[in-house]
Amino acid sequence: MAAETERGAEAPGSPAACYRELSQFAAVTRAALGAAAEGQTFLLHAECSRPDLPRRRLLRFSRHYSLWRDGDGGLAVSRAALSAEIHNQLLSQDSPTGQHRAVLSCCPRQGHELLEVWDSSGRSHSVDLTALGKHGEVYTEGRAPSPHPPPTTQVRAAQPVVPVPALCPAGLWHPLPVPGPFACLAWSRSETQLLYVAEKSWPKPQSPCPWDVPGAARPVEEDEDEEGEQFLYREDWGEALGTRSVPVLCVLDMEGSSVSVLEGVPEHLSPGQALWSPGDTGVLFVGWWHEPFRLGLSACSNRRSGIFHLDLGSGHCELLSAEHRAACSPRLSPDGRRLLYLEGCLGGPHRQCLRLRMLTWQTRQTVTVLDVVQEPMEAFAGLYGEALPPRCWAADSRRAVLGTPQRSRTDLLLVDTEVATVTNLTAGSPEGCWELLTLQWDLLVATCSAPNRPPSLVVSALPPAGRELPLCWVPVEDTPTVPGVTWKTLTVRPPCSGQSPAAHGTQAFEALLLSPLDGAAPHPLVVCPHGGPHAVFDARWRPSMAALCRLGFAVLLVNYRGSLGFGQASISSLLSCVGVQDVEDTQLAVEQALRSEPLDPHRLALLAGSHGAFIALHLLAREPERYQACALRSPVSNLPALLGTSDIPDWRYTSLGLPYSFERVPRAEEVAAMLQRSPIAQAAQAAVVPGGRPRAGWRGDGGRRLQELRPLAPPASGAAAAGRHSPLHPWWPCGCAGPTVTTGPGDHTRTRGDWSERSQGQGWGCRSGVWR
Repeated sequence: MAAETERGAEAPGSPAACYRELSQFAAVTRAALGAAAEGQTFLLHAECSRPDLPRRRLLRFSRHYSLWRDGDGGLAVSRAALSAEIHNQLLSQDSPTGQHRAVLSCCPRQGHELLEVWDSSGRSHSVDLTALGKHGEVYTEGRAPSPHPPPTTQVRAAQPVVPVPALCPAGLWHPLPVPGPFACLAWSRSETQLLYVAEKSWPKPQSPCPWDVPGAARPVEEDEDEEGEQFLYREDWGEALGTRSVPVLCVLDMEGSSVSVLEGVPEHLSPGQALWSPGDTGVLFVGWWHEPFRLGLSACSNRRSGIFHLDLGSGHCELLSAEHRAACSPRLSPDGRRLLYLEGCLGGPHRQCLRLRMLTWQTRQTVTVLDVVQEPMEAFAGLYGEALPPRCWAADSRRAVLGTPQRSRTDLLLVDTEVATVTNLTAGSPEGCWELLTLQWDLLVATCSAPNRPPSLVVSALPPAGRELPLCWVPVEDTPTVPGVTWKTLTVRPPCSGQSPAAHGTQAFEALLLSPLDGAAPHPLVVCPHGGPHAVFDARWRPSMAALCRLGFAVLLVNYRGSLGFGQASISSLLSCVGVQDVEDTQLAVEQALRSEPLDPHRLALLAGSHGAFIALHLLAREPERYQACALRSPVSNLPALLGTSDIPDWRYTSLGLPYSFERVPRAEEVAAMLQRSPIAQAAQAAVVPGGRPRAGWRGDGGRRLQELRPLAPPASGAAAAGRHSPLHPWWPCGCAGPTVTTGPGDHTRTRGDWSERSQGQGWGCRSGVWR
């Protein structure tokens, strides 16, 4: 206890105490409904998570509720049971009737994967998948939420074990799981079979070969065809998918407790996102092409893929979507007649505005329900989500509900597939982020939040077609607004430029400004450009940003041109302008905020990760005297250095408007262009302060970056901390001691807050320091 108090963990008003208070709010990661009696009473099962700070892990637990629907469509909710912790669960899925629940779990002792089925009487089936040996590890990516997924534009790495409230692909902590490209757990309509995806079974690694010793005999049981296969190189699918190479479709037959691997999937495809076709006679799945080779799928919706149907009787595999497109997220209507899915173009931006396509099952005819939106309209700005909600169809098999960024908000949209109309169900609400968890029996279960309001679980009854508005939301678990934090949306209009095409050269973009309510103005400002770059800061709850506001800092979340939610023209405008337009837009948003809000222009800091850190480094190089502090995580500082290590090499070329070919090595002029756009080329302006020392606090491959910076400044005293997971040379302003660097939950917020407060007290003396 003394050590904790000494580090400030228990001191009232300290960064650690502030984060501890704000991290207690749980995020709902999954929800399912079950009908209880006569179609008017329902059971709601919700799975939640929040940081468990004392144990340095993510706490997952379940909550249960009862819902009553009266004849007029009104809803009443009550808690049905106490919360219970979820242990070792990897995947779970309720059956169509809600009478069964399938759970994939990991046995901690043996490390085996168990697939179990539960009903009202208890566990009805349990199968040890690992012991059967029919396949490798089951794909579960995206289902076990982590507070900070790996960065999207840096060298790909596996997710850390210890949850840390740090930066993520969109820039900051995201509480809900991002759907993985392959993982699924699908019930058949008869509720007798389960469909899932697993890695193909490979030969197990052998111990040192005893027969290599002269005179030793070769084992008789050794299979000649498998000899040495454990040493073969197999491509993987990139970040967070490093162990995913050859997925296979698997079926558990509960009547015989048997597992089979489906045959008939073409060898040039990797299947995922599978579900049963009408009548359970076949399987629908998304197939990703392996050619020219496996490119990273994380945060990339531009990879060649299609919707396929595998007939289980004949073994015939049929392509249902367009040949040269990127299709994903198939969702079958309740009557089995219509199939919705998302479709995008190949190449170009790594994420983009998508089409909503619908296939009529009997005729195999496909129509575009919602097309790509070039310029955002008042009522609809386009579709940008990575996946449709698992259950998005209304009971009439005509309407569907989905969530997508709409400028700096994430709203729920109701789509009428017959007349191709869109109704925004949450426009104008005080909550800036809505996410649909499930839609069953025309009951909507969603979560909503705002920068000053933690996530709330809400339900609503979907009215008949044409009478959806206004929608009445009933709180299930309501959370109060956090005092001391306000927010607003700033609209920024760039000036006319002769270098930008007229179509998007002056298109407006937005920034979210979070400000403290109390305290003496003007406030110091922390500037946060998001990562990606094709991502977005929506107006959701972020405890680390709210903590900064509670500590007296204003926070500016910049959605520069190229962000999602503002039309495809805005996304495309960033191509060939990376390192220029995004940097200028961020600085323009800062200048407008300084003019219109009570902010201190002499106390500015940068906080960013991945591509956002790329922008921050450029800003430091351009105006080293303006920004007094900078915290970077996984910064992209040297574009050419990523060509040989990145799983998305095509993006390195596309972002700069350069042609990319899989069949040749980089040309000298292309490498030179990448280096010219890299912050490292301007590092001399930001790395050295007269009378100071080099300042690098980067993590990850920071050792290489430190060596790149070292020739630009006199050598520093003391030895650098070597190693991939060690901070490198964090330097602090004169007279301001650096904080203790730790890796547990809340430590990063405490470190940022402690150092910022000390810097603020000394005039933010670290003009170009890079702090972690």
